[in-house]
Amino acid sequence: MKEQQKKYELTGEFIEHWSGKKLYRIKALVTFGAVVAGQLGGFVESEKNLDQSLSGDAWVYGNAQVYGNAEVYGNAQVYGNAEVYGDAWVYGNARVYGDAWVYGNAQVCGNARVYGNAQVYGNAEVYGDAQVCGNARVRSHAVISDRKMIFWASNVGSENGTLTVFNGKDGLIVTRGCFTGTVDEFLSKSAEVHDDKTKNEYKLLIEVAKSRISGVKDERN
Repeated sequence: MKEQQKKYELTGEFIEHWSGKKLYRIKALVTFGAVVAGQLGGFVESEKNLDQSLSGDAWVYGNAQVYGNAEVYGNAQVYGNAEVYGDAWVYGNARVYGDAWVYGNAQVCGNARVYGNAQVYGNAEVYGDAQVCGNARVRSHAVISDRKMIFWASNVGSENGTLTVFNGKDGLIVTRGCFTGTVDEFLSKSAEVHDDKTKNEYKLLIEVAKSRISGVKDERN
C-alpha cells in the first residue's frame, strides 16, 4: 500500500511553552491552497494537531500555536498569535486569528471566525457564519451559528470589563469576569453586589442583547 504523502514536517525550530510543552514550527513539503512548498508555518506540539491530508488546505501560520489534543483540519486556518489547545477542534472553513484562544472542548467550524482577543472554550460550538471577536468570552454550552446570536459590550461595569451574552442550548447565557449563568442569575447577582448605576447599566445592556438575539433561529433546528 502506497504511503500517504505528507503535507508538512516538524522542523528543528521550537519554542518552550509555559506549560513545559515543546512546540515545533512546521514547514510545508508540498504546495496546496495558498501555501507553497518550503513555506514555514506556525507551531504545533505534534502531527496530531494539524491534519496531514492533502484533501484539505488546513494550515497554521505565523506565530499561531496548536497543542494538547487540539485538532485543526479541513480547510481551517489558524494564524496571527492565536492559540488552539485542550481538546478543541477547528475545522471546515473556520478561521481563528489575532490573539484569539479556542480551548477546552470547544468546536469552531463552518465559516465561523474567532479573532481579536476573543476566547471560545468549555463546550461552546461556534459555526455557520458566526463571528466572535473583540474581548468576547464564549463558554459553557454556547451554540452560535449566526453573527446575531452573540452580543458583547466592553468597558462596562465597575471594573470596566466585558459583558458577553450569547445563545446557549437552553437559553441565553451571560459571562462577565468569572461569572457564567443565565440572564436571570446574572441580574440577581448584579442586584446583590452592584450599586444602582451599575445595575441599571447591566439591565439596559441585557435588554439590548435580548432584542438582538431573539428571533435568530439555530440553523440545526
